[in-house]
Amino acid sequence: MNYAHSKIGMLRGLENGNMSRLKELRNYINEELYKIEDLNERSAAFIHLYGVSLASTMIAKKRGLDPELISMAAMLHDLYAYRSGSYEDHAHKGAELAREILDRLKLTTDDETEIICSAIYHHDDKLVEDGPVEEALKDADVISHCLHDTSKAVKEKEQKRYEKLCIEFGMM
Repeated sequence: MNYAHSKIGMLRGLENGNMSRLKELRNYINEELYKIEDLNERSAAFIHLYGVSLASTMIAKKRGLDPELISMAAMLHDLYAYRSGSYEDHAHKGAELAREILDRLKLTTDDETEIICSAIYHHDDKLVEDGPVEEALKDADVISHCLHDTSKAVKEKEQKRYEKLCIEFGMM
C-alpha cells in the first residue's frame, strides 16, 4: 500500500462521514511502518502497536477512561523507536514525535495532545505510578510484552505490574 492509496481511502471515509480520528491516525502510522524494510521488524512493529492499542482500549473501558485517546497514545508510543531503530530515551523522544504528528494531522485538541504525549512520555517507567491515562498505557504495554510470547519470562521491571493486571482481569 502506498501513501496515495491510503489517502484515497481516508478521503472516501471522510466523504462518508465515518472516518474516526483513531482510524486516520492508524492510516498515518501504517504508512510509517510500511517504510521499515526488514519484514520481521515491520511485522513486530505492527503486532506490538496494534496489540497495545487493543489492550489499552480494554483497560480504558474497564477503568472508565477515554478509550480513543488511550488507543491513539498506544498507536504512537513506540513509533520513534521504530523510525529511528533505537530505544534509547524513546519514551521522551516519542512524546515529541507524537506532538509533531498530532499537530500536523490536527486530530486532537491541545488538551488531548497533552494527555496523549504525557502517557507516551511516561510509558517506559513501569516502576513509577503516574496518572490514570499514563497507567493505562503502561499496563497495555506490559500486557502486550507478557502475552505476546508466554514462553518468555516476564521482565523484572514489569513483574509487579503484570501480577496486578492478572488479578484485575481475572487471569490468575
